[in-house]
Amino acid sequence: MYFDIAQLDYKKCYKLLASTVVPRPIAWVISSDKNGVINAAPFSFFNFFSGFPPVICLGVGYKDGKPKDTLFNIMNSGEFIINMVTENLAEKMNETAYPFSSDVDELRKTGLDTKQGIKIKLPFISESPVAIECIKKEIISIDTTAKLIIGHVVGIHINDEAITDPEKLYINTEKLKLIGRMESPGWYIRTEDRFKIR
Repeated sequence: MYFDIAQLDYKKCYKLLASTVVPRPIAWVISSDKNGVINAAPFSFFNFFSGFPPVICLGVGYKDGKPKDTLFNIMNSGEFIINMVTENLAEKMNETAYPFSSDVDELRKTGLDTKQGIKIKLPFISESPVAIECIKKEIISIDTTAKLIIGHVVGIHINDEAITDPEKLYINTEKLKLIGRMESPGWYIRTEDRFKIR
């Protein structure tokens, strides 16, 4: 069956793409406003698009005609940290997706432990096996409802247990136990069921 995008509204188009471009990695983004209030929010319109220079992209929409807190914070501070999500963090990640007011610190609200970033003046989630420190490179307007954030990666924290050879940079991704986003509403997938092709 063919779907003509010109004949679909925003919700129907989103539903088709979100149900077929799967699984999607989840960026659990930490940002901060000018008063130092920490925001944590998950996004699955996310991936890396260049290994060197190391570039990630993140799609963030508007809510009620205004930039979401994550977008507003990154536009102003230029810094953010992406935490990857495991199954045991999924419930807390989901809690931070709730539309709290901008003066609520989601990390504190959900009881998540943090560590301090090295090059970025933000905390990252201690239990996350991967945390990616980023600096805003560019923000591109997609239309009046969303923007594409292009971030330059300046540092990556990886759980020691998942590193099999630090010199050769071999990572056992199965030990990261990451999850991915599937179709709505609320479907996720584990990344431990793999197969290999030579």
